[in-house]
Amino acid sequence: MTAKKVTVATLAAMRARNESTVFVTAYDYPTAVFAERAGVDMILVGDSAAMTMMGLPNTLEIGMTEMLVFVRSVCRGVKRAFVIGDLPFMSYQAADRDAVLNAGHFVALGCDAVKCEGGARISARVRSMVDAGINVMGHLGLTPQSLSQLGGYRVQGKSLDAANRLVEDALALQNAGAFSLILEAMPSETAAYIREHLDVPVYGIGAGPQVDGQLVISHDILGNFVGDIAPKFVKQYAHIGSDIENAFSAYAHEVRVGHFPGPEHCYEIDAVQEAEIRAKRTQRTSSTQS
Repeated sequence: MTAKKVTVATLAAMRARNESTVFVTAYDYPTAVFAERAGVDMILVGDSAAMTMMGLPNTLEIGMTEMLVFVRSVCRGVKRAFVIGDLPFMSYQAADRDAVLNAGHFVALGCDAVKCEGGARISARVRSMVDAGINVMGHLGLTPQSLSQLGGYRVQGKSLDAANRLVEDALALQNAGAFSLILEAMPSETAAYIREHLDVPVYGIGAGPQVDGQLVISHDILGNFVGDIAPKFVKQYAHIGSDIENAFSAYAHEVRVGHFPGPEHCYEIDAVQEAEIRAKRTQRTSSTQS
């Protein structure tokens, strides 16, 4: 029997039961299928695809055109998990209309919700999307789309004053209708403090265990991220990057020494037909050389 589709109600019930939600990123069909088979509850089609899939230095250079390709690919592979599309930089900040239209594109392709970064200052955008019937997840703490304002990749919420400002932002998002929040790169105590003020599920990425679930970048845990960023909170569960490199290296060696393809990799042909073709090749070679 196919497991029931994860919904906003499912996620709220999991929080009520104090049951941790499993949350990963995916950017393509195969990864989405593997995550679905593994029983992952939520999948984020993150704007982190700029770095993980496109080799860009940050998330600012990816736009709706690219994100829609990733969203479409992931949604094809998912039937049960709750899929969230990450609204890229400048797809929602400028106007409510932009936010609603771009979020609508994600939902039309199969997303169950969208995510956007920022607190009270984007609460009007969140409200406009919610009023249009779109589920919205907020994102506080380290918000990569605002790196220049944050001064780079820095841990957030390291003082009571900073924690209280984050609580104010979190409440503004909840009051605007956000169904959940993601907290990134902050001390565990700060994340727990924020969660205690909210009624909606709160998930963490580098925010400790005292939240309702954990998000990880799939490339980080699979060991196939190409780049220099290695956050403290990452735990590697596989070394797929090394496996891929070793496989390509072995393939290249076998091709160069003539071991691949072998007889077992070739299609069979009727012996008589094979002999005729070989004779024709020999005849052609002889005429070419004379």
